[in-house]
Amino acid sequence: MSDLLVGITVFVLASFVGFEVISKVPRTLHTPLMSGTNAISGITVLGAIAAAGLGATTAAQVLGFLALVAATINVVGGFVVTDRMLEMFRRPRDGEK
Repeated sequence: MSDLLVGITVFVLASFVGFEVISKVPRTLHTPLMSGTNAISGITVLGAIAAAGLGATTAAQVLGFLALVAATINVVGGFVVTDRMLEMFRRPRDGEK
C-alpha cells in the first residue's frame, strides 16, 4: 500500500474514533477538556512553526504556514469558548443584573 493510502486510512479512522469519544463527553467536563486541548494545540503551533521554517521546498513552507494559521485560529477560538463558558458560572458583581 502506498504511504498516502495508509495516511488517509489512519485519518478517517481517527476521525470516527474522535467523534465517538467527544460525543460522549458530558457538558460539565467541557471547560477542563477544552483547557487541555488548548495546551495540545499550542504544541501544534510549535510544530507548524518548525514545519514552515524547515520546509525544503516552497510548497512545504506554504503548507507549514497554513498549518500555523489553522492551529492559531484553533487556540484563540478555544480560549474564547472557554472564557464564555466560565463567564456563565461567575457571580454577578454589585450593580449588575
